[in-house]
Amino acid sequence: MVSDNYRDSGNTEYKYKVWFFAGGETHDNRFNIFTKSFIMLMKKILDDDFNFIRGIYYKLPMMNVIWALNHAQKPVPNPEEEKIIITAFRQIIDSELTPDTQLVIISSSTGSIAAAQTACYLAQKNRNRAYFRQPFHLVLGASMLSPRSDLYKQLIQYQQEDAIGIILHDEVQDEGDSSTGVGGSSRLEAYRNAFGLMFPFFSGKYKRPSFLNTNPKTGHIHRRRSKTVQKAIDYINIILIQYKLAGDLYREKALTVIKNNVAGPP
Repeated sequence: MVSDNYRDSGNTEYKYKVWFFAGGETHDNRFNIFTKSFIMLMKKILDDDFNFIRGIYYKLPMMNVIWALNHAQKPVPNPEEEKIIITAFRQIIDSELTPDTQLVIISSSTGSIAAAQTACYLAQKNRNRAYFRQPFHLVLGASMLSPRSDLYKQLIQYQQEDAIGIILHDEVQDEGDSSTGVGGSSRLEAYRNAFGLMFPFFSGKYKRPSFLNTNPKTGHIHRRRSKTVQKAIDYINIILIQYKLAGDLYREKALTVIKNNVAGPP
């Protein structure tokens, strides 16, 4: 959701800092093709102004999915007691932020829930502009977060209060990805949806292929896209080029990096 009255994000007066919450398959040195490509390209574009959140996930990817399913519905009441949230929050605020820093938080897949929860906590802690003056931008790509959830509604409330600037959600979902919004508005709905995604032949809501099908040609679109460089390019095109969330200078650098790394137009 892009606020109609929010200032142009192309302003180049600010120092930009971009943080990325990868999906729960990720460990600090193990990535799928999308994540590896996205990090590599963003580093080429933003250099030290880009980083990704480390050390927050469980070793088993399934545990990260369970955590996301359990925390996709509403803001955590005591976020300082949640390792994933407080660890991410500390990495962000310890990253040499200045009052004029324009912070951008980007996320994908299960990482969108960790990012959304961290964003709520950050917006709350920065109410008095303790860390930076500019509303931070938030990108929730390939997201488990449902717009019907209280968590999403709280993000919109913070946006209306000018704590959060631009929120990209619908703009960064893959067409036909049935896992979008799987977290629902209750835990019961989240697990019902997850079961239906994995075993669509038992579900009246979801169709084949199963989310468990990771085949790069016939698998579920969410899993297929995670195995492509193109998804990283599409993300950058939307986030840095179309919406200019890191300003005009990094938009131009993004155009150059994509042109030099990919055959054909971005």
